[in-house]
Amino acid sequence: MRGGGAVAATVVFLQFLIWALTLPSCFGGNVTYDHRGLVIGGKRRVLVSGSIHYMRSTPQMWPDLIQKSKDGGLDVIQTFVFWNLHEPVRGQAEMRRFTAKIVNMMKQENLYASQGGPIILSQIENEYGNVDSAYGESAKTYITWAAAMATALDTGVPWVMCQQSDAPNPIINTCNGFYCDQFTPNSDNKPKMWTENWSGWFSSFGDPVPYRPAEDIAFSTARFYQLGGMFLNYYMYHGGTNFGRTSGGPFITTSYDYDAPIDEYGLLRQPKWGHLKDVHKAIKLCEGALVATDSETTSLGSNLEATVYKTESGLCAAFLANVDSQSEATLNFDGNSYHLPAWSVSILPDCKTVVLNTAKINSMATISEFVHQPSIDDSTAADAFLSGWSWIHEPIGISSDSAFTKLGLLEQINATADQSDYLWYSLSIETEGDEPFMQDGSQTVLHVDSLGHALYVFLNEELAGSAKGRNSEPKVSMDVPISLIHGRNKIDLLSLTVGLQNYGAYFDKKGAGVTGPVQLKGLRNGSTVDLSSQQWTYQIGLRGEELALSSGTSSLWVSQPTFPKDQPLVWYKTTFDAPTGSGPVALDFTGMGKGQAWINGQSIGRYWPKYTAPDSGCTNSCNYRGSFSPSKCMKNCGQSTQKFYHVPRSWLQASENVLVLFEEMGGDPEQISLATRETGSICSQILETHPMEVDMWTTDEETRTQAGPTLSLNCPFPNQVISEIKFASFGTPHGRCGSFSHGRCSSEKALPIVQKVIVLTDSVDSI
Repeated sequence: MRGGGAVAATVVFLQFLIWALTLPSCFGGNVTYDHRGLVIGGKRRVLVSGSIHYMRSTPQMWPDLIQKSKDGGLDVIQTFVFWNLHEPVRGQAEMRRFTAKIVNMMKQENLYASQGGPIILSQIENEYGNVDSAYGESAKTYITWAAAMATALDTGVPWVMCQQSDAPNPIINTCNGFYCDQFTPNSDNKPKMWTENWSGWFSSFGDPVPYRPAEDIAFSTARFYQLGGMFLNYYMYHGGTNFGRTSGGPFITTSYDYDAPIDEYGLLRQPKWGHLKDVHKAIKLCEGALVATDSETTSLGSNLEATVYKTESGLCAAFLANVDSQSEATLNFDGNSYHLPAWSVSILPDCKTVVLNTAKINSMATISEFVHQPSIDDSTAADAFLSGWSWIHEPIGISSDSAFTKLGLLEQINATADQSDYLWYSLSIETEGDEPFMQDGSQTVLHVDSLGHALYVFLNEELAGSAKGRNSEPKVSMDVPISLIHGRNKIDLLSLTVGLQNYGAYFDKKGAGVTGPVQLKGLRNGSTVDLSSQQWTYQIGLRGEELALSSGTSSLWVSQPTFPKDQPLVWYKTTFDAPTGSGPVALDFTGMGKGQAWINGQSIGRYWPKYTAPDSGCTNSCNYRGSFSPSKCMKNCGQSTQKFYHVPRSWLQASENVLVLFEEMGGDPEQISLATRETGSICSQILETHPMEVDMWTTDEETRTQAGPTLSLNCPFPNQVISEIKFASFGTPHGRCGSFSHGRCSSEKALPIVQKVIVLTDSVDSI
């Protein structure tokens, strides 16, 4: 479609990482490197990689995720090997033993490229250079040891260290960040590699959800390859889900969507996936020149650059960049005029024709939404899919024979060894009856200081107060008004972790739990009594955890007419049938407070829909121009950070699926509903200044010069068809996908023409 047009349709301590090619490979030789890149099978390669962490998706999802990655132009998949997953209990000989074990497992399966397998790269440590100054000289000793330990394992592929400027030879030091075009390795013999191009950012309970515009990540990618980069990895390409208790932070959400090109549920995030696919294709069109020679960069004006890769044999590729965050520009290059929007890169595989500009998106956009499912009796009530609830009250305070007593307050992580999110602190105190507050009926105040992350205070088995931290400040401090009774009073503090600290210097020493002081204020003559050094009784975990209630098989479940809603510390159970179809499934936890959930005995993670983000800081749209940071582009202000929770299809059976919840703070489980993740609308918008589709690139120069932009729409699933065209405009339309409107100039024929195409083809393509 020439001119402007738009169409919308309804439809761990150690970090050990490995990179594996997505294409079949049988090299029979070592992977090496030089200053221009990795050398695989004797050939330099320009490589595009993406992070997919196997533990954040299910094995049944992996083939589809890998196929979509290949379709998106990735050559390589990167994954973490999670030490905490594979060795949750500490062993003897530590880092060396674990690393050697993983390497030997890979060797036994002939997975390294040197054995004819797909693994081309390994990483030891992760961003240690960001914190090593805190460790002084011992940091240098450690890095030298780690490098020697890794290379001695003789994998036949290179090792890298990210954010480690002093990585010793032959370790390749690499860059992580939102932009790495200005990065330079610490040796002229090492290639320029970007191991984490952050596709978005993680979300934290109680905060808005960050997202990164497609134009900006495309800009950062093109700039990296423009200025000599040869290997780039997106962190994340598919983020997935922090099942169970695996989320860290603390306070990182169960969703690890990361605004990645493939979303948490395995669906394509458009236009980000499609736009990056086009960027990758454009880069690959330049590969012959990129691997053959070094570049030459020339300034063409303020914030304007041209980079040329030209060989003696006649290969030529060019990148034109406008790094100004405000102003578009027209520049002259090699006798031709080129228009560049602000904050954009144009790619010219023949040094003449623009095949892609990072600010001009040809890919269609999709709108995915959660569709609530009707009940098994065809009712539309949100809770009707459930067949009835049973429940068990969790005892308040100490209920286990494994409880123990200690003088003083214990730090939680060391006390529990992270066996559970929960630790009870219990203490009994006596009042004599002659205290002023006992005489006049006034309240005293219980003051509690905790390292976090959340805390419930019970007095005489009644909830007296609660508090929570957040990612930016996990600590909790409470002043709880309480009414003591004459005689024995029982104070029970339930302390919770919401994932463990996973970054920063000495992060392993960041504690949690009630470390005090714990004080009673307002006693005789207004005095304060410090209870911190008393003999406290402790219980690690819950009675329900000890009884394995999450399996749903216990005989203790009861169902009575009086259903416990909005009560703390209740276990709930129900059954439901799986929704029809094969699309992704989620639970909407509207009405619930905070807790954990299990489907057929498998944990879908922590839920916390009551923790809402602040009202301010979000915008309806985000200007991609200028440097990105997680606080620049945010959504969900004033809303629950996460209310939908992924339920993998492979965990479900056709009927009688068992859902078990542990609700901490109180909620109404009858409001929970089942939903499917569906793509209902697709849109596309192009201008006459857009370049041709990358797929239309041809070596015939005359054909290239005559080709124009193309508008394409097609359904994301094979069994879908476009059922309706809601909007079509040829002229000067406004808005974005889901909210287009006509501009001052608009052709009345656009809609019927597109509608005719849809009737004939069930798709809108090549308009």
